[in-house]
Amino acid sequence: MKNMLMLPALAVALSACSMMTPMKSGDAMMMMSHTLSKQPAGMALNSSGTVTPKMEGTMVMTEAKVMGLAPSTYYVAHYHSMGTASAEPCSSNGPAIMASKIVGMTDAAGMLMLKGSVAKADVMAAKYFNIHTATGADGTPADAGVSCTALDVAMMK
Repeated sequence: MKNMLMLPALAVALSACSMMTPMKSGDAMMMMSHTLSKQPAGMALNSSGTVTPKMEGTMVMTEAKVMGLAPSTYYVAHYHSMGTASAEPCSSNGPAIMASKIVGMTDAAGMLMLKGSVAKADVMAAKYFNIHTATGADGTPADAGVSCTALDVAMMK
């Protein structure tokens, strides 16, 4: 009986770690979520969550849900191209693709929900998605990042 109760929880836990795999849904390519984790740059927060990019025609729709951030604080997220500092995308210090910028504020519990869209052509070189603390509502990054995930937009065709 005890083992039977663990199976649904195990299935949910494993699904959260899945890689991004395209699934057809009409004309749009639906993408599974990428797991966001602590940015390797060494920020103190242990944030976690998901980012789900989805192709819709010539646009990439992005939804991110992150918890464990500072409460009532602005954050900015965007896609980045690969940098040269490391072979690991989130540590590579690649340039931000500013057209993909999404700004939001966490709630009192430190939960952040972001939604945005960007032209697919603008993010075809993206290799990771990064969330930074922002200095304010304008979305100016205040750090190297607090939460990140590697991804390859070009592979989402």
